[in-house]
Amino acid sequence: MNGLYWLPQAEDWNARLLALPGRRPETAWNEGVALANTRLNFVQTNSLDGMLRRALGRAAPGGTRGRPVRLAVLGSCTVAHLLPAIRVAGLRRGIPIEIYEADFGQYWQELANPDAALHAFAPSAILLALDAHHLTAGLDAGMTGEEADAVLDEVRGRIAEAWRLAAAAFHCPVIQQTPLCVHPAMMGNSEHRLPGSKAAFIGRLNAALRPMADRAGVDILALDERAARDGIGAWHDPGLWHRAKQEVSPVAAPMYGDLLVRIIAARQGLCAKCLVLDLDNTLWGGVVGDDGVGGLVLGQGSALGEAFAAFQGFARDLSRRGVILAVCSKNDEANAIEPFEKHPDMVLRRDEIAVFAANWSDKPSNLRAIASELNIGPESLVFVDDNPFERNLVRQQMPMVAVPEVGDDPSCFAQTLADGGYFESVAVTDDDLARTAQYQGNRKREALKASAVDLASYLQSLEMRLVWRRFDRIGLPRIVQLINKTNQFNLTTRRYTEESVAEVMHDSSAFGLQLRLIDRLGDNGVIAIVIGKLQVSGDLLIDSWLMSCRVLGRQVEPATLNVVVSQAQMLGAGRLLGDYLPTPKNGMVRHHYERLGFTVVSEGASGAVRSALDIAGFAPAVTFIGAEEG
Repeated sequence: MNGLYWLPQAEDWNARLLALPGRRPETAWNEGVALANTRLNFVQTNSLDGMLRRALGRAAPGGTRGRPVRLAVLGSCTVAHLLPAIRVAGLRRGIPIEIYEADFGQYWQELANPDAALHAFAPSAILLALDAHHLTAGLDAGMTGEEADAVLDEVRGRIAEAWRLAAAAFHCPVIQQTPLCVHPAMMGNSEHRLPGSKAAFIGRLNAALRPMADRAGVDILALDERAARDGIGAWHDPGLWHRAKQEVSPVAAPMYGDLLVRIIAARQGLCAKCLVLDLDNTLWGGVVGDDGVGGLVLGQGSALGEAFAAFQGFARDLSRRGVILAVCSKNDEANAIEPFEKHPDMVLRRDEIAVFAANWSDKPSNLRAIASELNIGPESLVFVDDNPFERNLVRQQMPMVAVPEVGDDPSCFAQTLADGGYFESVAVTDDDLARTAQYQGNRKREALKASAVDLASYLQSLEMRLVWRRFDRIGLPRIVQLINKTNQFNLTTRRYTEESVAEVMHDSSAFGLQLRLIDRLGDNGVIAIVIGKLQVSGDLLIDSWLMSCRVLGRQVEPATLNVVVSQAQMLGAGRLLGDYLPTPKNGMVRHHYERLGFTVVSEGASGAVRSALDIAGFAPAVTFIGAEEG
């Protein structure tokens, strides 16, 4: 089991943890929520729970996202090792949870006796955690089918009566844990043919519990389904069962707590409502602005294309069960919409997207606008993006938005979303099924202007380095690829062959730069190409400047200009000349040179613009990027 793999790794974990007791209760709670929303193992989970309880005592601070819960855990086996994980899972969702643990195996007595401590605790939710050994105690391998059926009926009746007692006494939600299939099989593949098999009995009981729970209004904590996916060894340790009567292994505690609290949160209406999707390399392979619709990797014919299509299908199915879909992409809107309308293998269609935000604004601003237009809180959004920079930016600027660590393999996107449990629900209503149509028909309000965000601290924390070097043979294939596929951030869209690139390499009056962006999150690879050519006039003409759109908004443009000026000075140039030659796809960079301090010196009838920059008066831009030759 990979644990809570959809959450990001914690940064400065120990320092942040140890600082909790010295903080004010509200600050400690908020920091605890932030730490809980990272990838924690069993030890870290227990440490966070203990440290936060020291900081807060028994009282939860005001202003929490969810309502406090008084949870009674009634078990037939040892459950104490699971309680910290339950509290931390509540913390993850902003729900303070106080837990009452019944004495070992005393669940029936506590429910039936009005003088028991359980009744004084007055729970607002009850978990019935009955283990497989307890539930199969009356079974024998030599039983007939009729005898085994009688045991099943008796166990079902006992569980149903426990539900009735709980509902009558406390009028609160009841959650029934499905037992794990921990018994070894005696007949292998034909185990179901042995009436007295304990392994087969647990399977039959779990199947029977679900319709029973539906009729009784009880929620199911489906450990059997999760263990079937992870493997029983990830959830159960026979040695710990015999030594400590722990049916659920401690290593599975963080997942156990999260699965349980998803149900509690759903009951409070705290599940996410909207799935917000990036486009390039998230819904399809490639960059639509550069590759065009025909160049996208999507659909039949390749494993990668099928994976993207499958993820689209999962998103569409979420939409049909009531989850709102939105798009948040750095793209020209016309380019972004085109695959929805023209690509034959698109599973999602434009009319299934409630809000379509494709522009060049930063993604936190667009997410705020999406939430505003949908009239939901940003905490109701789940944002899926293959780019780690964008994921971390959203987490820092909008920590209330759920941002799963989907990685870069589209075949795992759907399962990661499912494992994260963002859209947990306890029922599906007619309104849920009609929600997409409702939002499509209610788009009368204009999107509010996105709130300004301070990116400076985030950019500084990235520790970015712009590593540049002249064109060389090693980088030649990538240089040619970028020059010939980049359409959007491309000032002139001039195309070069390997031979013409080689000519630049050997021209003493020209330079070709390949620039790579590296930060603490990883290497973004070669993201920009600049070709400069010295003119007879002594001016340096920027023949080509192109850049990957995925690094926009990180100050790469002014940092690149600093390098270009230094190289132009080495050639003795007095001015930089920059041309903009318009194409159907590069409108986003029309004012690129003006934004960098150039002055427009001529404009052509076709929309072409030439701008100039005096090198003598140039002051290098101050950025959060360190440039170095490498």
